[in-house]
Amino acid sequence: MRVLVVEDDDAIASGLLDGLTDHGFVPLRARTGREALAAAEADVVLLDLGLPDMDGRDVCRELRARSAVPIIMLTARSDEIDRVLGLELGADDYVTKPFSFRELVARIRAVTRRTGNSVDASDEQRAIVRGRLTIDRRAHRVTVSGVEVKLTPKEFDLLTFLAEAPDAVRTRTDILDNVWDINWYGPTKTVDAHVATLRQKLGDARWIEAVRGVGFRLVEVDAP
Repeated sequence: MRVLVVEDDDAIASGLLDGLTDHGFVPLRARTGREALAAAEADVVLLDLGLPDMDGRDVCRELRARSAVPIIMLTARSDEIDRVLGLELGADDYVTKPFSFRELVARIRAVTRRTGNSVDASDEQRAIVRGRLTIDRRAHRVTVSGVEVKLTPKEFDLLTFLAEAPDAVRTRTDILDNVWDINWYGPTKTVDAHVATLRQKLGDARWIEAVRGVGFRLVEVDAP
Protein backbone atom coordinates (compact mmCIF):
# COMPACT_ATOMS: atom_id res chain seq x y z
CA MET A 1 0.00 0.00 0.00
CA ARG A 2 1.44 3.37 -1.08
CA VAL A 3 1.22 6.12 1.55
CA LEU A 4 1.94 9.72 0.56
CA VAL A 5 3.45 11.65 3.49
CA VAL A 6 2.96 15.40 3.05
CA GLU A 7 5.28 16.88 5.69
CA ASP A 8 7.86 19.68 5.42
CA ASP A 9 9.71 18.87 8.67
CA ASP A 10 12.52 16.46 7.75
CA ALA A 11 12.85 15.01 11.24
CA ILE A 12 9.14 14.18 11.49
CA ALA A 13 8.99 12.92 7.92
CA SER A 14 12.01 10.66 8.43
CA GLY A 15 10.38 8.96 11.39
CA LEU A 16 7.13 8.51 9.48
CA LEU A 17 8.85 7.09 6.41
CA ASP A 18 10.92 4.64 8.46
CA GLY A 19 7.94 3.54 10.54
CA LEU A 20 5.71 3.06 7.52
CA THR A 21 8.38 0.98 5.81
CA ASP A 22 8.78 -1.17 8.92
CA HIS A 23 5.02 -1.85 8.89
CA GLY A 24 5.03 -2.99 5.25
CA PHE A 25 3.81 0.22 3.60
CA VAL A 26 5.45 1.91 0.61
CA PRO A 27 5.95 5.54 1.67
CA LEU A 28 6.22 8.51 -0.67
CA ARG A 29 7.27 12.02 0.40
CA ALA A 30 6.06 15.49 -0.49
CA ARG A 31 7.53 18.54 1.26
CA THR A 32 5.06 21.14 0.04
CA GLY A 33 1.43 21.40 -0.97
CA ARG A 34 2.37 21.78 -4.61
CA GLU A 35 4.50 18.63 -4.47
CA ALA A 36 1.58 16.77 -2.91
CA LEU A 37 -0.80 17.86 -5.66
CA ALA A 38 1.72 16.80 -8.32
CA ALA A 39 2.66 13.49 -6.67
CA ALA A 40 1.88 10.06 -8.07
CA GLU A 41 -1.41 8.53 -6.96
CA ALA A 42 -1.27 6.89 -3.53
CA ASP A 43 -3.61 4.63 -1.56
CA VAL A 44 -3.61 6.90 1.52
CA VAL A 45 -2.45 10.48 2.14
CA LEU A 46 -1.02 11.65 5.48
CA LEU A 47 -1.40 15.41 5.24
CA ASP A 48 0.26 17.94 7.56
CA LEU A 49 -1.69 21.21 7.75
CA GLY A 50 1.31 23.45 8.43
CA LEU A 51 2.96 23.46 5.00
CA PRO A 52 5.37 26.21 3.86
CA ASP A 53 3.68 27.16 0.58
CA MET A 54 -0.06 26.71 1.19
CA ASP A 55 -2.58 25.77 3.86
CA GLY A 56 -2.94 22.01 4.21
CA ARG A 57 -6.72 22.42 4.21
CA ASP A 58 -6.51 23.88 0.71
CA VAL A 59 -4.44 20.86 -0.34
CA CYS A 60 -7.10 18.61 1.17
CA ARG A 61 -9.85 20.43 -0.73
CA GLU A 62 -8.02 20.10 -4.05
CA LEU A 63 -7.15 16.43 -3.52
CA ARG A 64 -10.73 15.62 -2.60
CA ALA A 65 -12.09 17.46 -5.64
CA ARG A 66 -10.26 15.08 -7.96
CA SER A 67 -9.88 11.85 -5.99
CA ALA A 68 -11.51 9.63 -3.38
CA VAL A 69 -8.14 8.74 -1.83
CA PRO A 70 -8.39 8.45 1.98
CA ILE A 71 -6.87 11.52 3.67
CA ILE A 72 -5.67 11.60 7.28
CA MET A 73 -4.78 15.08 8.54
CA LEU A 74 -1.73 15.39 10.81
CA THR A 75 -1.59 18.59 12.80
CA ALA A 76 -0.68 20.24 16.07
CA ARG A 77 -4.00 22.07 15.99
CA SER A 78 -6.60 20.53 18.28
CA ASP A 79 -9.39 23.10 18.30
CA GLU A 80 -12.80 21.68 17.51
CA ILE A 81 -13.37 24.16 14.67
CA ASP A 82 -10.18 22.96 12.95
CA ARG A 83 -11.26 19.33 13.26
CA VAL A 84 -14.76 19.97 11.93
CA LEU A 85 -13.53 22.17 9.07
CA GLY A 86 -10.94 19.60 8.03
CA LEU A 87 -13.55 16.84 7.91
CA GLU A 88 -16.01 19.02 6.05
CA LEU A 89 -13.33 19.60 3.41
CA GLY A 90 -13.20 15.85 2.83
CA ALA A 91 -10.61 14.45 5.25
CA ASP A 92 -11.37 10.93 6.47
CA ASP A 93 -9.65 11.22 9.83
CA TYR A 94 -7.72 13.69 11.95
CA VAL A 95 -4.71 12.95 14.18
CA THR A 96 -3.30 15.57 16.53
CA LYS A 97 0.44 15.65 17.23
CA PRO A 98 1.99 14.11 19.19
CA PHE A 99 0.55 10.69 18.38
CA SER A 100 1.79 7.13 18.73
CA PHE A 101 2.83 5.32 15.57
CA ARG A 102 0.69 2.37 16.58
CA GLU A 103 -2.35 4.65 16.62
CA LEU A 104 -1.45 6.09 13.21
CA VAL A 105 -1.13 2.63 11.64
CA ALA A 106 -4.49 1.62 13.15
CA ARG A 107 -6.10 4.71 11.65
CA ILE A 108 -4.56 4.04 8.22
CA ARG A 109 -5.96 0.52 8.26
CA ALA A 110 -9.33 1.76 9.49
CA VAL A 111 -9.79 4.34 6.72
CA THR A 112 -8.76 1.86 4.04
CA ARG A 113 -11.29 -0.66 5.39
CA ARG A 114 -14.01 1.97 5.36
CA THR A 115 -13.20 3.01 1.80
CA GLY A 116 -13.65 -0.51 0.49
CA ASN A 117 -10.44 -2.52 0.76
CA SER A 118 -11.99 -5.05 3.14
CA VAL A 119 -15.60 -4.95 1.98
CA ASP A 120 -16.97 -8.26 0.80
CA ALA A 121 -17.27 -8.23 -3.00
CA SER A 122 -20.93 -9.28 -3.00
CA ASP A 123 -21.81 -6.43 -0.62
CA GLU A 124 -19.79 -3.95 -2.62
CA GLN A 125 -21.68 -4.87 -5.78
CA ARG A 126 -25.09 -4.44 -4.18
CA ALA A 127 -26.82 -1.08 -4.54
CA ILE A 128 -29.04 0.31 -1.80
CA VAL A 129 -32.40 1.62 -2.98
CA ARG A 130 -34.62 3.61 -0.63
CA GLY A 131 -37.50 5.06 -2.63
CA ARG A 132 -36.09 7.80 -4.87
CA LEU A 133 -32.64 7.39 -3.32
CA THR A 134 -30.10 4.99 -4.84
CA ILE A 135 -26.64 4.36 -3.41
CA ASP A 136 -24.31 2.48 -5.77
CA ARG A 137 -21.50 1.28 -3.53
CA ARG A 138 -19.45 -0.19 -6.36
CA ALA A 139 -19.46 3.05 -8.34
CA HIS A 140 -19.46 5.24 -5.21
CA ARG A 141 -22.40 7.13 -6.69
CA VAL A 142 -25.62 8.52 -5.20
CA THR A 143 -28.72 9.59 -7.10
CA VAL A 144 -32.06 11.05 -6.09
CA SER A 145 -34.79 10.59 -8.69
CA GLY A 146 -32.04 9.75 -11.18
CA VAL A 147 -30.08 12.95 -10.54
CA GLU A 148 -26.56 12.41 -9.23
CA VAL A 149 -25.65 13.94 -5.87
CA LYS A 150 -21.97 14.78 -5.41
CA LEU A 151 -20.75 13.69 -1.98
CA THR A 152 -17.40 13.56 -0.23
CA PRO A 153 -16.22 10.07 0.81
CA LYS A 154 -17.21 10.73 4.41
CA GLU A 155 -20.67 11.97 3.41
CA PHE A 156 -21.07 8.87 1.25
CA ASP A 157 -20.10 6.58 4.14
CA LEU A 158 -22.48 8.36 6.51
CA LEU A 159 -25.41 8.16 4.10
CA THR A 160 -24.68 4.49 3.39
CA PHE A 161 -24.54 3.67 7.10
CA LEU A 162 -27.93 5.31 7.67
CA ALA A 163 -29.44 3.69 4.57
CA GLU A 164 -28.36 0.18 5.54
CA ALA A 165 -30.97 0.25 8.32
CA PRO A 166 -33.76 2.57 7.16
CA ASP A 167 -36.02 3.92 9.92
CA ALA A 168 -33.59 2.63 12.55
CA VAL A 169 -32.15 5.33 14.79
CA ARG A 170 -28.37 5.52 14.72
CA THR A 171 -26.83 7.21 17.75
CA ARG A 172 -24.02 9.69 17.29
CA THR A 173 -21.68 7.25 19.01
CA ASP A 174 -22.69 4.45 16.62
CA ILE A 175 -22.10 6.77 13.68
CA LEU A 176 -18.68 7.86 14.92
CA ASP A 177 -17.64 4.26 15.62
CA ASN A 178 -18.75 2.97 12.21
CA VAL A 179 -18.24 5.90 9.86
CA TRP A 180 -15.20 7.44 11.49
CA ASP A 181 -13.34 5.06 13.80
CA ILE A 182 -13.69 3.48 17.21
CA ASN A 183 -10.57 5.44 18.22
CA TRP A 184 -12.00 8.76 17.02
CA TYR A 185 -11.57 11.40 19.71
CA GLY A 186 -13.24 14.31 17.96
CA PRO A 187 -16.51 16.00 18.94
CA THR A 188 -19.90 14.44 18.26
CA LYS A 189 -20.84 17.77 16.65
CA THR A 190 -18.90 16.49 13.66
CA VAL A 191 -21.84 14.16 12.95
CA ASP A 192 -24.33 17.03 13.07
CA ALA A 193 -22.20 19.09 10.68
CA HIS A 194 -22.07 16.25 8.15
CA VAL A 195 -25.82 15.56 8.52
CA ALA A 196 -26.57 19.23 7.82
CA THR A 197 -24.47 19.13 4.65
CA LEU A 198 -26.04 15.85 3.54
CA ARG A 199 -29.56 17.23 3.96
CA GLN A 200 -28.65 20.20 1.82
CA LYS A 201 -27.10 18.08 -0.92
CA LEU A 202 -30.04 15.63 -0.97
CA GLY A 203 -32.33 18.59 -1.57
CA ASP A 204 -34.74 17.88 1.28
CA ALA A 205 -33.97 17.92 5.02
CA ARG A 206 -36.63 15.27 5.61
CA TRP A 207 -34.36 12.51 4.26
CA ILE A 208 -32.46 12.47 7.56
CA GLU A 209 -34.63 12.79 10.63
CA ALA A 210 -33.21 13.85 13.97
CA VAL A 211 -34.46 11.97 17.03
CA ARG A 212 -33.88 14.36 19.90
CA GLY A 213 -31.43 13.09 22.47
CA VAL A 214 -30.76 9.90 20.49
CA GLY A 215 -29.42 10.35 16.96
CA PHE A 216 -30.51 10.21 13.32
CA ARG A 217 -32.38 7.93 10.93
CA LEU A 218 -32.96 7.82 7.21
CA VAL A 219 -36.57 7.97 6.00
CA GLU A 220 -37.97 7.76 2.49
CA VAL A 221 -39.20 11.05 1.09
CA ASP A 222 -41.83 11.18 -1.62
CA ALA A 223 -41.32 13.43 -4.61
CA PRO A 224 -42.34 17.03 -3.89
